[in-house]
Amino acid sequence: MASATAYAPGRVELLGNHTDYNRGVVLAAAIDRGLTVTGSSRDDDVISLRASGPKARLTVAIRELRPQTEQRWANYPLGVVQQFLRAGYEIRGFEAEVSGDVPAGAGLSSSAAFEVATAGLLMKLHQLRIEPLEVAKLCQRAENEFVGVKSGLLDQATSVFGRADHLVFLDFNTDAIRTIAFPPNFALVIADSGKKHNLLQSKYNTRREECVAAARALGVDSLREVTPEQLDAARASLDPILYRRAAHIVGENSRVAHAVEALRIGDAAAIGVLMNASHESSRTNFENSTPELDTLVEVARSVSGVLGSRLTGGGFGGGTVTLVHAAEAESVAEQIQRAYTERSGHSSAPFVCRIADGAAVGWHVNETQDGAHAAGAKLDRI
Repeated sequence: MASATAYAPGRVELLGNHTDYNRGVVLAAAIDRGLTVTGSSRDDDVISLRASGPKARLTVAIRELRPQTEQRWANYPLGVVQQFLRAGYEIRGFEAEVSGDVPAGAGLSSSAAFEVATAGLLMKLHQLRIEPLEVAKLCQRAENEFVGVKSGLLDQATSVFGRADHLVFLDFNTDAIRTIAFPPNFALVIADSGKKHNLLQSKYNTRREECVAAARALGVDSLREVTPEQLDAARASLDPILYRRAAHIVGENSRVAHAVEALRIGDAAAIGVLMNASHESSRTNFENSTPELDTLVEVARSVSGVLGSRLTGGGFGGGTVTLVHAAEAESVAEQIQRAYTERSGHSSAPFVCRIADGAAVGWHVNETQDGAHAAGAKLDRI
């Protein structure tokens, strides 16, 4: 029986909040925390999944795939299996165990990391070659159709295409993806608000529906087509809620474009200003922030060495990303932790993020009886 392992990182969204499903643009990065799925093939059609925790075990036949209502964590890998089957790939039974250090519910896309790592494992076990962008889209469909979250492609694409010390620029209107060097001497600090978000139970899908309604009211296929001038001209005729939702998306696309130019000329301070403006728009226009996230951002901005701070991910809980001078990053993280706990009563463990490579797969090597080969694997990019 073949044994393999696959790794996929979480991601942090620097700018471009909720723009992916609106065919917009995003700046994101794969982070140095992720999930590893290790497994082996079986000679039947049974899927056996394990995760940390005594109840995190599930066995199901491939022919009986359906969303799980009690062990929802299993829906991410099961949804990927379903999409492989729908795409025409023959999938046999397998056993798999997931482990990792990307925290769930912190806005760092642990779900997409789980999906992408599962896809990598299936590709290795079944010796399949699938183009990286198609892997990301397959995993997105798993989240949309099996899990039930109508998310865009940002999370999965960043997990696949991440590159060490580079931001990933994604254009979801053209599927163009390229990497841009992250400014030297700067770093990202990620902080968890302590309020976990669950996109299935949050207003994420509602926000997507509101964006679709706003585009329809403006007579376009997507909000990507709307300029700030066009939106201002239509303000009087738009429902106020739809106007605010559209203003956030249109503004985010503009902020990403300005950030790309700032990166070209090495103006990190300008990126910080754009991040601050992004959070304010999330708070007032898109209403996907929370008091905890607002407090984290306020605390971060009060610390010396911080250029900008904003929520990251879908919102409605989760965490924030803060742009800092690298020499002061560890100190900034410690100060955020102390001040946030004092002001909110919630605990947080901010960490300095290293921008990392994207997903990779490899054969799993078991330790021999004489200990000559330690368990592990040499991983190659998807």
